[in-house]
Amino acid sequence: MPDLLSTRITNRWVVRSSDANHLGTAHGGSIVKWMDEVGGMSAVTFAGKWCVTAHMGSVDFNRPIHTDDTVHVEAYVYEAGETSVRVHVNASREDLRTGELEPASEAHIVYVAVDEDHEPSVVPSLQVGTEEGEKLRKAALNGDPDRE
Repeated sequence: MPDLLSTRITNRWVVRSSDANHLGTAHGGSIVKWMDEVGGMSAVTFAGKWCVTAHMGSVDFNRPIHTDDTVHVEAYVYEAGETSVRVHVNASREDLRTGELEPASEAHIVYVAVDEDHEPSVVPSLQVGTEEGEKLRKAALNGDPDRE
């Protein structure tokens, strides 16, 4: 069974003018796309199957990310159902020189694993085997407004 920390995926993008609005900051749609891509990679890593986006909770844009800034996106699975996978995703502005991250956006995304016929498929149980994993899981659960 996959462990939470084994589902942790990070990626980076440089905001180019084609990703930005007239104010020189990243389009919300570009940030959401990047968050969905990394979240999907985390879900597939966990499920061992292709996953499709089923639901994305609200996304708040708390800090602008400017053209030529680096966007750091991190995602990890924090809960699994029978066929669904809940993934916590953060997007931050990153200073590549120092590694400093300034949180910009956060989302909770639900993916559904699918089989070869594109039908929902059973996923494994999530294991949380470390203190760090449990801390991440609790933080995601506490911040998920869509969780029942």
